[in-house]
Amino acid sequence: MSLKDKLFKKLEESEAAMIETRRHLHANPELSFKEENTAKFIEDFYKGEDVKVTTHVGNGYGIIVEIEGNGPGQTIGLRADFDALPIQEEADVEFKSKNDGVMHACGHDVHTAYLLYLGKALIELKDEWQGKIKLIHQHAEEVPPGGAKSIVESGILGDLDEVYGIHIFPMLELGEIGLTSGNAMAGRSNYDLKIQGYGGHGAMPHTTHDALVAGAYFVAEAQTIVSRRMDPMDSVVVSVTAFDAPGGYNVIQDSVTLRGTVRYLDEKNKVPAYEAMKKIATGIESSFDVSCELDYVYDYPVTYNHPTETEQVEEILSENVGDYFHTNSHPKPSSGSEDFSFYTQKIPGTFIQVGAKPDGVELEDVYPNHHPKFKVHEGSLLISAKVLGQVALARLEK
Repeated sequence: MSLKDKLFKKLEESEAAMIETRRHLHANPELSFKEENTAKFIEDFYKGEDVKVTTHVGNGYGIIVEIEGNGPGQTIGLRADFDALPIQEEADVEFKSKNDGVMHACGHDVHTAYLLYLGKALIELKDEWQGKIKLIHQHAEEVPPGGAKSIVESGILGDLDEVYGIHIFPMLELGEIGLTSGNAMAGRSNYDLKIQGYGGHGAMPHTTHDALVAGAYFVAEAQTIVSRRMDPMDSVVVSVTAFDAPGGYNVIQDSVTLRGTVRYLDEKNKVPAYEAMKKIATGIESSFDVSCELDYVYDYPVTYNHPTETEQVEEILSENVGDYFHTNSHPKPSSGSEDFSFYTQKIPGTFIQVGAKPDGVELEDVYPNHHPKFKVHEGSLLISAKVLGQVALARLEK
């Protein structure tokens, strides 16, 4: 029996436990930078194993598990995140979130569960492979500055030759593996804008400097950043996602606040998008006699899947098309963002998509990641573990 077949057999035998662990994590979600119990659960999972476990890596509860193989070789990183989102769960599942207003609505419970049992299987087989594997259990993917950047900056991954990760998506069919070479997921910037005017009586607007009207003009003008200031061949998104202007019928507000996000699939658009927004804010100050305080944060960079490693992953997985998965596809780049991008800024690797569409649901009716009714097919756990395990073993043999 080949080493890959031995690994797959162990993973298949662990599938029920993998799903049970996923359900436990799903029922007990914790927000970014507050994942104390989840981190303890992960740490306890490796107790008694012949591995080195480093906790509190980076700016939170990050955990690195080092598995030494039987002799020198490649050092491969495998990453899974474990934080949840501030969403009230509406999904009809038996293992619904017990924590009010917190939900695993992005699949990080799935990521953690499959990596735990993949790690366990790799530990049990470590006398049969050479090199080193570092399991990266990452905290705080959802909230900037995120956990990945600080883990990279800690230096603990400085010896990695390659790094790989997976994200499950219910918008892809179960058994579909997605590989996008090059710029695969958007870079992200977030902003807050406070417009300070001079409030007054709704019946006497001429005595005020109306911050609300200025804010409305900002919303309209912001739409021209993409349509009139960016190359139409580039993919850029500018969204205003909040406009806070509470008040009564006869009160013109003294100030309003707005916030939103900017996404771009090429780092060259990161700074120009900010400069365009700053010009709009400056123009509104002059036009409406208000002051604008723009807090603009360059957040996660573009997720770059290194072409060589991506092609190698496709070649490795091609051996098993029609076995534990049925399709190797090439999805278009996504305007979603991921702090996995900080790993591939420094380390060759790729980020793999795994389909998780629930049974009995048409694709157009699937609830996407970050939706309160988000659901996944739990068959995606075993597929994910096999994909990452097959890739890891093949790259260790390089």
